[in-house]
Amino acid sequence: MAEITASLVKELRERTGAGMMECKKALTENTGDIDAAAEWLRKSGLAKADKKAGRVAAEGRIAMAQAGGKAVLVEINSETDFVAKDENFLAFANAVAQAALSSGATDAEVLKSAKLATGETVEEARAAAIAKLGENIQVRRLATIDTANNVAAYVHGGKIGVLVEVKGGDADLARGIAMHVAAMNPPYNKAADVPADFVAKEKEIELAKMSDKDKQKPAEILEKIISGKIAKIVNEVTLYGQPYVLDTDKTVEAAVKAAGADVVGFQRLAVGEGIEKVKEDYAAEVAKAMQV
Repeated sequence: MAEITASLVKELRERTGAGMMECKKALTENTGDIDAAAEWLRKSGLAKADKKAGRVAAEGRIAMAQAGGKAVLVEINSETDFVAKDENFLAFANAVAQAALSSGATDAEVLKSAKLATGETVEEARAAAIAKLGENIQVRRLATIDTANNVAAYVHGGKIGVLVEVKGGDADLARGIAMHVAAMNPPYNKAADVPADFVAKEKEIELAKMSDKDKQKPAEILEKIISGKIAKIVNEVTLYGQPYVLDTDKTVEAAVKAAGADVVGFQRLAVGEGIEKVKEDYAAEVAKAMQV
């Protein structure tokens, strides 16, 4: 058995990123063989990942990578915001985004097998990150774009990410639109993108809100009143209809047209969107503990 020296432990730590005690245990279990110890740590990480897989991971970061008109956003979740701010987690998130960009992966399942710059797969690196940080970590979803048009990839505070494709205009306009989408979260791009059933439902609601007196007005006047209300609602739920956050005196549509451009589309990811978070009732926990 090779002597397990401090320098050997240090070498294994630098190679795997695992903790000192874990590295020492791995070397002891594998009679000082550093290659076998590294493999042992990998398997240990996968086991820990499996055990933590059922725990809710609703915090995390949106990481991005871009090269010209090709860009990607990746949502990577952790259990706590504390871990989401850890430098090891951030490094993992950025590495995954780069892997997504270089591999051309279009969904999280395919991304698992993509290789990082280190040579390990995303899934292997995820298991190692779980072992190191002690929380469930998930590569949940990604958004991608690859076009000859102007593209803006924007992340706000690590929590909201936006991809915008603009035909015409310039990079500054595309970035401004991306910032607007991050701030205002419009469900649709233009009026033509709003589903007909949504419009029909809103018409039904607006008609039900009208007084009996208003409902007695001539049909053409009634239609004009309802149409005006619907137009306002459509403006509120579309990118083009909203006041532009960088110049609220004009709509996004006006700002885009003034630049001779057109927004082809956008994608927006927000951390934890759609995940039911666990609500901790600390008062109940304390009361229960006192009864034991």
